Amino acid sequence: MKIALVAPPWVPVPPDGYGGTELVLGLLATGLMGAGHEVLLCTTGDSTCPVPQVQTMPAAVGTANMNPAFELQHVLRAYAAIEDWGPDVVHDHTLVGPIYAQRLDIPIVTTNHGPFDSELGDLYRAIGDRAAIIAISKHQASKSTGTPIAAVIHHGVDVEAIPFGPGDGGYAAFLGRMCPNKGVDVAARLAHASGVPLKIAAKLAEPDELDFFEQCVRPLLGGGVEYVGEVAGDDKYDLLGHASCLLNPLRWDEPFGMVMIEALACGTPVIATPAGSVREIIDHGRTGFIRNDHSHLERALHRVAELDRLTCRRVARERFSQHRMVRDHIALYQRLTQRRQRLSLVATAGE
Repeated sequence: MKIALVAPPWVPVPPDGYGGTELVLGLLATGLMGAGHEVLLCTTGDSTCPVPQVQTMPAAVGTANMNPAFELQHVLRAYAAIEDWGPDVVHDHTLVGPIYAQRLDIPIVTTNHGPFDSELGDLYRAIGDRAAIIAISKHQASKSTGTPIAAVIHHGVDVEAIPFGPGDGGYAAFLGRMCPNKGVDVAARLAHASGVPLKIAAKLAEPDELDFFEQCVRPLLGGGVEYVGEVAGDDKYDLLGHASCLLNPLRWDEPFGMVMIEALACGTPVIATPAGSVREIIDHGRTGFIRNDHSHLERALHRVAELDRLTCRRVARERFSQHRMVRDHIALYQRLTQRRQRLSLVATAGE
C-alpha cells in the first residue's frame, strides 16, 4: 500500500522533547515502511523521521503558538503533495485535515488524541460518516457519543530499543507536562508523606505551565523532591529505568498514557490513579498499583519491590509494542481500501 501520514505542525517527528503524538507517529511511519509499505510523511522541516517526507514549513511552530492558520497552511501544502503522490489511504493526525480531505476520493483515517467528551466531540461527529476514526483506548471510545469508531488501537513503543532498567536509583519518577491534570503537585506531596524521593521531569515552557510551577510545585521542592527539567531520548529512559516506579496520579481521564508504556518497557512498575485508560495499561498488583486515595498511594510507594520488573517488560512487549501497533493500523487500512475497491466494482457494474 501507499500510505500518506499527516502530522500536526506543532512538534517535529519524532519530538526532541515532550510530544507523545509525534513519538507515536514516528514509530508508525518507520514501522509501516519496515513492513514493506510505501510511506509519505507530511511534516515540518526539522523532523528527522527516516522515511520519505513532504516538509510543509521550515520548522515546527511550537505548542505555545497553536494558531489555527498555521495548521491550515500546513494541511493545504500537505494535501497538494498527497494528491500528486496518489496514496491508497491517508492517515491524518491534524484537526483541519480530515475536514479538508472530504473532497477527495481516498480513504481517510484520523486518530483522536484527545477526549471525545470535549469541544472535539462535535468535530468527530461531523466527519464520522466520511473519515474512519481511531480511538486510542476503550475508555476514550466509551465517551464518543454519536461518533462511529472504526477501531480502538493502543499506542506502542519500540520495546527492543528501550533499555531494561534495574530500578536501583532509590527514587520514584514523575514524567509529563507541568500542569494540574497530570498531578505533579500530588506526586510531590505523596513523596513527602511517604519519605520516598521523587525526581520530576516535566515540560515547562508555556505561560500556564510556568505559572502552575511557580504557584503549586516550586514550594514543594526540596526534602527529596527534585525537578530535573524536561528529558527525552536516552536521558528519559535512564530516568525511568533507574526509578523504583513511575508515579502517575492523574486528575483527569487521559485518553492514553505513553509514559506508562515507556515505563513498563524499562521494567518500571506504575503507581497511578484509576483515571482514563489506566486500567487498560496497568494490571493492578502485577505491573503496578492503581489506587484512588492518598493513603493507599503512599503505601503503594513502599510496595513496588513486590512487583517483578521482568513481567513489566514482558507485558510491554506483548501488548504495547511498535509491531502490534503497526499491525493493527495495517489491518484497518486494508479493510478500508478493500471496501473502496468493492464499492468501485459495484459502481462500475451498475454503469
